[in-house]
Amino acid sequence: MPESSKTQAISSADLKTAMPLLARHEGVWEGWYRYFDADCEKKDEHRSRLVCRFPDEGRYPYHQTNYYRWADGKSEVRDFPAYFRNGRLEFDSELITGWAADVPLDDFNRTTMLNWVRQGEPDLYLYEMIQISDCGNYRHRIWHWYRKGRLVERTLIDEARVSHDWRAFEKDNPTF
Repeated sequence: MPESSKTQAISSADLKTAMPLLARHEGVWEGWYRYFDADCEKKDEHRSRLVCRFPDEGRYPYHQTNYYRWADGKSEVRDFPAYFRNGRLEFDSELITGWAADVPLDDFNRTTMLNWVRQGEPDLYLYEMIQISDCGNYRHRIWHWYRKGRLVERTLIDEARVSHDWRAFEKDNPTF
C-alpha cells in the first residue's frame, strides 16, 4: 500500500497504546471457521491458525497471517499487513482493502469491528465483529457478507489463544 499523508508512521508499541483492545489480540490463535449461506445452511468449515503480530521492526506496525486447513488436505495461507491511519488499522493488500477499529462504546472493552472488500469484487463487502473474552484467551467472530446490500453469507469463527509469544511459537511450530 502506498503511504500517504494520512498514514502515520507509528511503531508497534505506539499502535498498542493507540488501540489497546487490538493489542490484546497479539499472539497465536487456533480454531474453526464455519460458513453458512443466507438461509443458515452450512456451506464449508475448516481449521485455522492466526498469527497476530506487532513486529518491532519493519514497515507495518501490525501483521497478521492466517493459515487454513481443510479435512481433505487443502490448505491456504493469507497475509494481512496493516498501517495505522485515521485512528484505525487499515489494510490494503492484494486480497482486501478495509479497516479495523476498537469500539469505544463498548464499556467492557471486548469488541473490535472490521469492514473490508475483496480486491476485484467491489459489490461484495463484509462486516466483522470480534469479541474477546475478559481473560483474553478466547475470541468469537462473526462475518456478515453482503453483495449489493443483501446478506449472502455468514462466517462464524471460534478461537482459543495457543500462545502469547508469536515469535517463539513461529520458531518452534513453523507449519500448520
